[in-house]
Amino acid sequence: MSTPAPKPRGVLHPRLPQGEFQHERRLPGAALAGFVEHYWFVAWDLRGLPPQVQETLPHPSVHLVVEPPAARIYGVHQGRFTRTLEEQGRVFGIKFRPGGFRPFYGHDVATLLDRSCDPRDVFGPAAADFEAEVLATADIDRLAESAERLLLGRLPAPDPLAERVANIVADIAADRSLTAVDRLCERTGLNPRTLQRLFKGYVGVGPKWVINRYRLHEAIAQLQAGQAPSWVDLALSLGYFDQAHFIRDFRALVGCAPAEYARRLAAQSTG
Repeated sequence: MSTPAPKPRGVLHPRLPQGEFQHERRLPGAALAGFVEHYWFVAWDLRGLPPQVQETLPHPSVHLVVEPPAARIYGVHQGRFTRTLEEQGRVFGIKFRPGGFRPFYGHDVATLLDRSCDPRDVFGPAAADFEAEVLATADIDRLAESAERLLLGRLPAPDPLAERVANIVADIAADRSLTAVDRLCERTGLNPRTLQRLFKGYVGVGPKWVINRYRLHEAIAQLQAGQAPSWVDLALSLGYFDQAHFIRDFRALVGCAPAEYARRLAAQSTG
């Protein structure tokens, strides 16, 4: 059995008000741990119920997603991802580590920004067999095994730059004090131009975007945990100069102001 992955971040509605919803993740095997963050599986059953909207915040990762009618490889998506769930369905995906898709792809990942491509363009005819295997089962462990076979069949040589980028992005995600590119340059010893070029080639977006997204992920996590500091304190702790800029970015990504989002969470928990 595959190893379960940690709890996901960036899901704006942690639970749906009606119906059945399943979200599971599995970690990759040792040979793929440098390339893949985790495998994920989402299923829902809303038969006889009204459609429901699920939204997630973007991560600086490439995904290979299998869902009828076809599988696609999606580059980094800059806005929030909104999906209307209805009736019954399921989706399986491979989430590559930031930088981890580049060794398979062989091109700058920025060419996939807000775009997608056919998995056969990267993995050849084996991608069609993988898609058929995924559509034939709903067992997360068997799905993860199918993904492992696909990726191991095209396992690239180790790429030190991919590993370095992945570690830099992981540092941004874990260290709340990294709120500006100049601070990141000091940490990494890279100048801004080199850092920008490295991120565009391996992640698909620049370091400023990554920093901003992870800080907003942190804001969402705090609100979902029921923590309610003043908006000024929260904005400053995330690297914003003032509350207004924080609220502007939050609204642009989430679709509402932080206070409104907090009210919606409270209503869901008591509904």
